[in-house]
Amino acid sequence: MTPKRFRYGAVMCFSPQADLVGGVVIGAIGIDALRHVEKRASHLAIAALPLVLAFHQLDEAFVWLGLEGHVPRSVEHVTLWIYLLIAFVLLPIYVPLAVMGYEPTAQRKWAMTPFVAIGAFVSVTLLLAMLRGPFGVTMHPLHLSYHLRLGHTITIVGLYVVAVCGALLFSGIRPMVVFGLINLVAVIVIVYLTADGFASVWCAWAAISSGAIALRLRLQRRRQLDQSGVNGQRYLSHLG
Repeated sequence: MTPKRFRYGAVMCFSPQADLVGGVVIGAIGIDALRHVEKRASHLAIAALPLVLAFHQLDEAFVWLGLEGHVPRSVEHVTLWIYLLIAFVLLPIYVPLAVMGYEPTAQRKWAMTPFVAIGAFVSVTLLLAMLRGPFGVTMHPLHLSYHLRLGHTITIVGLYVVAVCGALLFSGIRPMVVFGLINLVAVIVIVYLTADGFASVWCAWAAISSGAIALRLRLQRRRQLDQSGVNGQRYLSHLG
């Protein structure tokens, strides 16, 4: 069977300038999310996801600039490697692990292990495909198209979606499930648009998803502070 080219086309935004602006905005959201984690190490990975997406977007700006001839080809090559390593190798395993860390009970954490295993398989498979090569990127109007020679493309892409979205959908935390459903719809829309060669909506989606994560952490902290205040008032009333 002849390997087909896996096209991760039209992800991220419409120009290097848009990538830079989006990366800065998403990075600021990510810093805000981390501020609300405080000492909850189990929430650190999910809170850091916006920063990962921000760095990913800033990195792609240099891929754009390399294709346009504004930076040396060596810079373009390094940033292309970084971009694909994040997209193909890091995210499939990072997202289910982050959701596992966010789960409140050991039972729910164990429920995430199949998605972690699937994500690890996808990450290793795509990493080996990158090492074998060839891979590259092509500039189109308003988007970039990344391609990688890969066998069983549909299966690997399907497992990628299962690892990333499945962990969210099977979470024991309702906001995570809702976020997983929205993310699944977004993935379907993005695949449809990229298949037809349209510009990507990923930069906007990354901002929305990052904002949702930051909002979730902020509201959770506020509820905890409010509950602490109520308990403190009850305790003082009891002493009185």
